Amino acid sequence: MLAAYRDDTFFLNRALPVLVALAAIYGLLSLLSIPINAVVLAIVLMVVFCLIKIPVAVSLVSAALLGGLHAQMAFPDILQVLNDNLLSGAQVGMTYIMVGAFAVALSRSGVLDWVAQKMARSLNREGAHVRKQVKWMLFILFIVASLLSQNLIPVHIAFIPVLIPPLLGLMNRLQIDRRAIACILACGISASYLLLPFGFGAIYLNEILLENFNTVGAASGFVATASMAPKAMFFPVMGILAGMLVAVFITYRKPRAYIESQKQEISASTDQEKIEIGLQPLLFTALAVIVVLLFQMYFDSLFIGAMIGFMILGFSGIYRWRAQDDVFTQGVRLMAEIAVIITIASSFGAVLTATGDIDPLVASATQVLGDNKLFGAAMMLIVGLFITIGFGDSFASVPILAPIYIPLCVALGFSPLATLAMLGASAALGDAGSPASTLTLGATAGLNADGQHDHIKDSVIPTFFHANIGMLLFTLVAVVWLLG
Repeated sequence: MLAAYRDDTFFLNRALPVLVALAAIYGLLSLLSIPINAVVLAIVLMVVFCLIKIPVAVSLVSAALLGGLHAQMAFPDILQVLNDNLLSGAQVGMTYIMVGAFAVALSRSGVLDWVAQKMARSLNREGAHVRKQVKWMLFILFIVASLLSQNLIPVHIAFIPVLIPPLLGLMNRLQIDRRAIACILACGISASYLLLPFGFGAIYLNEILLENFNTVGAASGFVATASMAPKAMFFPVMGILAGMLVAVFITYRKPRAYIESQKQEISASTDQEKIEIGLQPLLFTALAVIVVLLFQMYFDSLFIGAMIGFMILGFSGIYRWRAQDDVFTQGVRLMAEIAVIITIASSFGAVLTATGDIDPLVASATQVLGDNKLFGAAMMLIVGLFITIGFGDSFASVPILAPIYIPLCVALGFSPLATLAMLGASAALGDAGSPASTLTLGATAGLNADGQHDHIKDSVIPTFFHANIGMLLFTLVAVVWLLG
């Protein structure tokens, strides 16, 4: 039996020693009668489990069970809390699934391939001025695509592996540093869903952030309206955009050489077979996008809008009628992990509340912090960054942080708007820059199509520094001095 682990160096050299160390530390603290807060224990365990490659969903449930047991909760009671709170997360998770299906159906239209080829062919005009023009056209294309992918055309990261690979040959000839593109994609996507209340922005701002804020904040008299969420997130988003500008104009502005393969040379030439888009697919695609947008605006239902958009594309003839099951299944695969994590995260947050250890934790933190808003805000933002990096999803971080952060913000004297900004930014910190984040994974999937873009060195590290540092600093200034 042990022979099966001999070749598993990660398990033997990292995972197993970490688990043994955790057990030893817990046992030692128990022997010394040093109190351990169940909430802190559960969160630390969850992050550590994720870092040693235990699946995020399993990490959340395991940490919730262990935290609940440490708080002397009965095992059936923990299970009851987990089950009772799955519904709120499941509603958001099902929306994710339907949007994933719509995204895959939309990608079958060929519009993205057509745009990519048009851009690649534009380099056939020579001259330094033209090359500079094309470079900035590419940057603008990636920024616009990142923004639209979360709101007007909610395909999330599905556009990256479709749009980027055909343009790699063009980018190589222009010697564009792909780390700058990774930052543009991560920062653009983050800024879009954190600020604009449509598509994934509607999910994050309205269905997750506001829902959790009002549910937890009711006990403290905090109530937030839909109009407050974009106002609260304005300054954090400006920090993200500032980081993106630093990446493009300063950090990665110098040319970087890449090896150009024969296939990439062909893709940028006029010899490639020209992609044509018929009027019918264009009309049906436009209709589907408009329907999704209208359902969000007038009925506040991205789920139904995405479903009807999917059905419209099914009638369009873009793909065979009997292929709908396959398209839908691909959409489920695209979003399943995120949907499951969001569903379970709500239950994880509920177990933290049920332990009864949040109030003592807030009281202890308040005693240490005193009335120092600056230090308190900095600590909360850093902890949020640490947690989100652990499992790589800002949407799932909100239900985990809300039960702790809202009472702590109340104790420190923050206004409802500042508290909303603190919660939204703390959960979003680390989404860009986590090795497990869909943002960095999506960027790598597109930029590493030719094997010349490393996930950690070229996606994770650049996006971590440029997206998170700006966001942290701007949020800190906003919540302490501007939003109160």
